[in-house]
Amino acid sequence: MNYDLFDLVGNVGVALIVLAYLALQIERISARDLSYSVLNAVGAGLILVSLSSDFNLSAAIIEVFWIGISLIGIFKAARAR
Repeated sequence: MNYDLFDLVGNVGVALIVLAYLALQIERISARDLSYSVLNAVGAGLILVSLSSDFNLSAAIIEVFWIGISLIGIFKAARAR
């Protein structure tokens, strides 16, 4: 198995999404916080970048939706400020 830059980028994306979820569960952030949505959007974006090396349609679809839903959260948080 080869571990390349795309794998690293994807793993950083996964780490950001897991970190956001962990922070939510241990009540360090709220689902309404801008940081929660930004971490999710950036994480999903990095996973999409990694998929450009080894494409998987199902994974790409879920990441596009993850980004779209995160953008809703970003706009709502920005509007609340």
